[in-house]
Amino acid sequence: MSTRPPHAAKKRFGQNFLHDPQVIDRILRSIDPRPGQALVEIGPGLGALTRPLLERSGALTVIEIDREVIPHLQTACAGLPGLRVVQADALRVDFRAFASADSPLRVVGNLPYNISTPLLFHLLGQADAVRDMHFMLQKEVVDRMCAAPGDGAYGRLTVALAARCAVSHLFDVGPGAFRPAPKVDSAIVRLVPRTPDFAIADLAVFDRVVTQAFAQRRKTLANTLKGLADATTIERAGIDPKARAETLHARDFARLAGLLQTR
Repeated sequence: MSTRPPHAAKKRFGQNFLHDPQVIDRILRSIDPRPGQALVEIGPGLGALTRPLLERSGALTVIEIDREVIPHLQTACAGLPGLRVVQADALRVDFRAFASADSPLRVVGNLPYNISTPLLFHLLGQADAVRDMHFMLQKEVVDRMCAAPGDGAYGRLTVALAARCAVSHLFDVGPGAFRPAPKVDSAIVRLVPRTPDFAIADLAVFDRVVTQAFAQRRKTLANTLKGLADATTIERAGIDPKARAETLHARDFARLAGLLQTR
């Protein structure tokens, strides 16, 4: 019997189709979908996760950019009512349209590397409509998302996410779980939008400080923040101007941004 998938993966869409039943079961147990929840899957591909999600939830919206996989997806879910297919680029989708006041979104997806970060922030920009998100990403990206200050993986993405959501690395997934097998390991991550335990006066100012601070991560804050914050202002925030961005917690950046916002 042939093990070839019914549809060839397309590099331009970053497609790697999940097929390992043990991994699929573990993902489902992590998500624990229930009837009545507003569930959205991004990039369902050939439906390996779509059908069991639909069986457990009774209703599911899927966002798929590749129109050629949609017939395969519909075949995989044949006989199950409640599937809604939206052929679209997830980066352009208004996800609030799928939520309701009493049912915030639960978003699931196997995200290609080239859109993972912009899509995360696209969704977090609509966080008022999102309950939680479970994504398959490259393990390297998940390591960056969950890193602690001082870790080599700690950076702009870590801090920006800390201001917007709680991030949990659930488990790793090897290349053999996909067809074709990618050249990197993957991981499942959970993101839950929330207000952080530190005040952010202006998120745009906070993001600007973080972006500039990490632009040259080997340099001190006094150097990287030139034109934005001088050494005196950095010290007023309780931060050593000779420190590097990778040693600061998100709350430190928030304190500094608050001083800049009030100048």
